[in-house]
Amino acid sequence: MFTGLIETTGTVLCVTPHAGVTRITIGAPGGLVSRLNTGDSVAVSGVCLTALDIEPHAFPPRFSADLAVETISRTTLARLKADTVVNLELPTPAGSPLGGHVVQGHVDATATLVSLTPLTADTETTDYRLRFLIPDALTRYVVEKGSITVEGISLTVAAIRGNEVEIAIIPHTYAATSLRTLSPGDALNIEVDVLSKYAERQNGKSDTFELTERYLIANGY
Repeated sequence: MFTGLIETTGTVLCVTPHAGVTRITIGAPGGLVSRLNTGDSVAVSGVCLTALDIEPHAFPPRFSADLAVETISRTTLARLKADTVVNLELPTPAGSPLGGHVVQGHVDATATLVSLTPLTADTETTDYRLRFLIPDALTRYVVEKGSITVEGISLTVAAIRGNEVEIAIIPHTYAATSLRTLSPGDALNIEVDVLSKYAERQNGKSDTFELTERYLIANGY
């Protein structure tokens, strides 16, 4: 399980199609790569992948992961190019504080970036407004002040109008994640709050607090 608090960013080194799968190779800080073992989970811009071919002593340090057909169809990863910046997060150990919200790394769909606008001219201290369009099928899971994962980042919805979502971005999030590299029209990986989907499945039989408690207990938290 992840929490949507990005640990660091990495850079796509290459995306290589193979028979049956596509392999993506990510250059990342050595401190993160050295903590990976073959088979470990790592979230790459919100997508939970399995780390392979880990090379902590390469220049730059790197790891690879295979993208299944489902991953290619649901996410942006197979469309990324060399030098694209990606957000990286390792799983949250059981018993650790949950700083963001429950993030599975299971992307629901991609959204389209409309704008990322600074609110003042001071680029070091301003906050930003992020606006993007989500598929109509996801709008029922998005509510004002609720949680949503965008490119692996745990964010809070400021407003939703139709299928346009608006989010306030603080200077730290802008500077420390891939958001600063994006342009209007770019695709974004989106994961809605899984608890809202469980609540829908339960047809109102359990409230959100009870669902949260059950989920955390089941996952050792």
